[in-house]
Amino acid sequence: MTRKTEAIDAAEFRRAHARRAGHKFSAVRTERDGIRFPSKLEARIYDRLCALQERGAIVGFLRQPRFDLGGGTTYAADFLVFHVDGSCEVVDAKGHETKAFIRSKKQTEARYPWIGEIRVVKSARAYMPDA
Repeated sequence: MTRKTEAIDAAEFRRAHARRAGHKFSAVRTERDGIRFPSKLEARIYDRLCALQERGAIVGFLRQPRFDLGGGTTYAADFLVFHVDGSCEVVDAKGHETKAFIRSKKQTEARYPWIGEIRVVKSARAYMPDA
């Protein structure tokens, strides 16, 4: 039994066998207000924070604040939220906590004690600011 094959060039082979690169945890990229978020959860938390700021429940927030952990390592949180009482909190949208995240979280909390505990939010609906 013989098998018939067609000759194709390398570019056609790559197109036929190319896999679309996706997020390793199946997060869906989402856009809000011209900002691209890596997940729907992060975009929903952004919406929630905007609504809280509009109502005056929080003073404001920063997106993607970076914390230097020393040795050329940084931790980028999703949001730094400033409360009306003068306190602040770090909010990270995570559907799944990895070992690398847990390590970075502990290092950040130890190096920056003024931020308190980094808050992991798994549902935008459940997010309520402490202050």
